[in-house]
Amino acid sequence: MNIHEKYIKRCIELAKNGLGATYPNPLVGSVIVYKNKIIGEGWHQKAGVPHAEVNAINSVKDISVLKKSTIYVSLEPCSHFGKTPPCSDLIIAKGIKKVIIGTVDPFAEVAGRGIKKLMEAGCEVQVGILEKECQDLNKRFFTFHQKKRPYIILKWAQTTDGFIARKVQEKREPVWITNQYSKQLVHKWRSEEQAILVGTNTAIADNPKLNTRLWNGKNPVRVVIDKELKIPPESALFDGSIKTIVLTENVKKPGDNLVFEKLDFQQELAQQICEVLYRHNLQSVIIEGGAKTLQTFIDDNLWDEARVFTGISEFHEGINAPRFSGIKLSETNLERDTLKIYKND
Repeated sequence: MNIHEKYIKRCIELAKNGLGATYPNPLVGSVIVYKNKIIGEGWHQKAGVPHAEVNAINSVKDISVLKKSTIYVSLEPCSHFGKTPPCSDLIIAKGIKKVIIGTVDPFAEVAGRGIKKLMEAGCEVQVGILEKECQDLNKRFFTFHQKKRPYIILKWAQTTDGFIARKVQEKREPVWITNQYSKQLVHKWRSEEQAILVGTNTAIADNPKLNTRLWNGKNPVRVVIDKELKIPPESALFDGSIKTIVLTENVKKPGDNLVFEKLDFQQELAQQICEVLYRHNLQSVIIEGGAKTLQTFIDDNLWDEARVFTGISEFHEGINAPRFSGIKLSETNLERDTLKIYKND
């Protein structure tokens, strides 16, 4: 690892502190180095507040050395006025002449303009340090702007004999396959993504809340497929506490935090769902079930990541877990549960 990679790696570490809080903005970290020592660092903490470069610059105690320093940033500094002024202008105004960037910003309002502005101002700019890692950091942001759809995470729990649920449930509540640690991790994941989606059968059988009650974080937008509006109106999904999008062929008048979006159920559903979520500016979605909904996205090859828990229980019969193929990224034990994470190959 060379010296530039060392500091960009630190930028990535800092940026991750903002996961779940910066939407619709990307995750960005920045460090300022003088005489091979970090003298300032910062990250983008949430939308509408100063960006990483601003926080890094403001953390420097002796601003007189900024003109002799190098600023590192995981993503190209912005060049446009949004809720905050352009970071490239601030770098130029502070006289920082050396700028090291992880990757170019895919957002059309930036997309190389920040780099161009810095170079035209006489800055020495180097781009592409740990580029793959910096793009992976913002996989949601890149997918949204380049593919015009959200980053799609499939998630389910299955028994050791391969079932995702029982065929018949006695009560209208979830049947837990995994332990408390796995459940809490799932709620942490929910706080990191913008939306969470379930199908009709899951909504009826489990009456899920789809919130982050086991983790301190923002609730994702709830999305439910309900072709014929069969889900009981007293369901937890319709309590008005969280924005909820109902995908249906029978559009009704919007309610309290409730939106209806029309789909053509004779056409491919996964692509239509992606288009709806894109229109709602949702950069990521966790699809939590059920088996039919998960398999729909798998069969249409519209998924990026799969997170699969396997518990210790056996059902002997029930609803089979989804069938898919992917590249395994990791395997973790959570007490007696096993978590495997895959990416789409």
